[in-house]
Amino acid sequence: MSQAKPIIQIEQVSKCFGKVQALNNVSTSVRHGEVLVLIGPSGSGKSTLLRCINGLERPDSGQVIVDGIPVDHASNHINAVRAEVGMVFQQFNLFPHLTVLQNLTLAQQVIRKRNGEESKKIARGLLMKVGIPEKADAYPAHLSGGQQQRVAIARALAMNPKIMLFDEPTSALDPEMIQEVLETMMLLAKEGMTMVVVSHEMGFAKAAANRIVFMSEGTIVEDTTPDRLYNDPHEERTKQFLSKILH
Repeated sequence: MSQAKPIIQIEQVSKCFGKVQALNNVSTSVRHGEVLVLIGPSGSGKSTLLRCINGLERPDSGQVIVDGIPVDHASNHINAVRAEVGMVFQQFNLFPHLTVLQNLTLAQQVIRKRNGEESKKIARGLLMKVGIPEKADAYPAHLSGGQQQRVAIARALAMNPKIMLFDEPTSALDPEMIQEVLETMMLLAKEGMTMVVVSHEMGFAKAAANRIVFMSEGTIVEDTTPDRLYNDPHEERTKQFLSKILH
């Protein structure tokens, strides 16, 4: 794939839940290696947009294309997209009855068809990368929230995704555990991972994002660089939001 061509294309996407318009004719794109952070008030459509990228939500109209594949719920398309897109949620969703190492090797063996030795080697390398190699044989209940979220990130990375999606990955964490997760995400950004992140962590957005999209009421209000958003937001709605979240 050309480095200049968007790896994610979102074209005129709309989505309703009953009478609530979650997304209203949203269009944007993400290029290979870009870090896009979605910000906005609760109910603005950020998480719905993120979930449309890997088919967890299906748009009522418009289309999403990931790495040239339309996310249209044809089984071969959706499986191909999900094989290339890792996702980390607010909740860690680790299997409680499996050790950390087993949590990291299961999908590798089932989906990627790797043998036990190869999958364990990859898993241990990723645990080293996220800073908790000593937790390989621990069970999730014995880990802090920050450690569990880093395991969740490592588990997603074990599938060799081209894209990582993060849906408010620090919102369920105690304040002192947030930084360790953000540091792991910063590392991925510096390594060139394509990332779309829903987050209120404005320090991370300023440090890691190539672009920040501000959403409100299901639409994109502003799509710009962190520097411009912080220092010269164009839209009054953006200014109102930033005045509340930055003070």
